[in-house]
Amino acid sequence: MVFDICPTSAPVVILTQSLQGLVHSKVLHPRGPVDSLQGVQSGMDFDNIWYLNMGNLLKVLTCTDLEQGPNFFLDFENAQPTDSEREVWDQVNVVLKDARGILDELQAYRGAGEEIREAIQHPNDENLQEKAWSAVVPLVGKLKKFYEFSQRLEAALHGLLGALTSTPYSPTQHLEREQALAKQFAEILHFTLRFDELKAEGENEVNNELANRMSLFYAEATPMLKTLSDATTKFVSEHKNLPIENTTDCLSTMASVCRVMLETPEYRSRFASEETASFCLRVMVGVIILYDYVHPVGAFAKTSKMDMKGCIKVLRDQPPNSVEGLLNALRF
Repeated sequence: MVFDICPTSAPVVILTQSLQGLVHSKVLHPRGPVDSLQGVQSGMDFDNIWYLNMGNLLKVLTCTDLEQGPNFFLDFENAQPTDSEREVWDQVNVVLKDARGILDELQAYRGAGEEIREAIQHPNDENLQEKAWSAVVPLVGKLKKFYEFSQRLEAALHGLLGALTSTPYSPTQHLEREQALAKQFAEILHFTLRFDELKAEGENEVNNELANRMSLFYAEATPMLKTLSDATTKFVSEHKNLPIENTTDCLSTMASVCRVMLETPEYRSRFASEETASFCLRVMVGVIILYDYVHPVGAFAKTSKMDMKGCIKVLRDQPPNSVEGLLNALRF
């Protein structure tokens, strides 16, 4: 589901004690260390002090000692790209514009099983052969379109990962600062899980008329998720100068942000639509699966940065029928 978005509307919940401590701390400035309190006393704009302290503040908010994890609101409904995000955002947006149409076409996909069976049972009936051929050809075209879209999605994901894992910012800083790109990443995950759910619902029909690489694509239980997982692994392997933690921390932080927003009434009440809660749930599950696929020890290990107990609790707190598919995705 694609929402409109709004720039830097990611308010960070700041504990008074933390802010007071940070105002008196040393912070890094491009020109060297700056004493925050001295800066205020010398007339430095408080906005600059707040910005300079943001790195330290985010470290506090993402400290592993805090059970809640990253504590800021990621605006999936109203974030808009800033100037620095615009280039990547525009490239990804071209792909995402087609996502809704792909889901609609897959949902309407009915296959040609009956026509194929009739043609096989009556091999000498030219009318039935022609009827089967006429039914199959457009379906193969649709399946080819879905497959090609998965390749476009892979390229879009690479662009987003490059932007959201680059130095010098931490994954949390990226997600807080670049909310429009974070939202696009979430939209790709949402689309991916929804596509695979629809594919599973029409399993027999979708798997009938296939060949070559497309056969391998649709033979997967979750083809789009497999594409994204492979794309993430490929991104990590192609960027050897980038620590793998930059990517896995981005994924674990995204999961934590979604979990906190879902389990915190103050945040959840800000969703304009209940669909946003479903969106968050699907995104949370998607990044967990990607993390499990990419991280050397997986998402379920004790050393994992994923709060699996917390995430599963959030899922189980939802109406059972609404999350059964997501729980199954985590199981398998």
